[in-house]
Amino acid sequence: QLRLVESGGGLVQPGQSLRLSCTASEFNLDDYVIGWSRQAPGKEREGVSCISPDSGKINYADSVKGRFTISRDSAENRVYLQMDNLKPDDTAVYHCAAECDSNVRAGMRGRVEIGSWGPGTRITVSS
Repeated sequence: QLRLVESGGGLVQPGQSLRLSCTASEFNLDDYVIGWSRQAPGKEREGVSCISPDSGKINYADSVKGRFTISRDSAENRVYLQMDNLKPDDTAVYHCAAECDSNVRAGMRGRVEIGSWGPGTRITVSS
């Protein structure tokens, strides 16, 4: 079964950047829709971004538009989430999966794997 693994989290100051990475062994991520979501303490999970298998369709949550960029690296079998101008409200555990949360799913087509969420990587934005 497909299981994804995230990396790249850490502690940063407001305004700084981080790049998260999502990968999986034995599966080609280019065959799947890939979504990033986050869950802050005491809050429900929120979809952050989603990308179609051919990268032709990309969605972002309003809260991250203009600051976050999702992309694929087929040679590395990775999906990245570049996060710029980070804010304290971005503090959360970030997960990737071969599916999109509902708020970033509009118009998305492609193969999904329900339940493929990785264990997550923690981002803390604090001065």
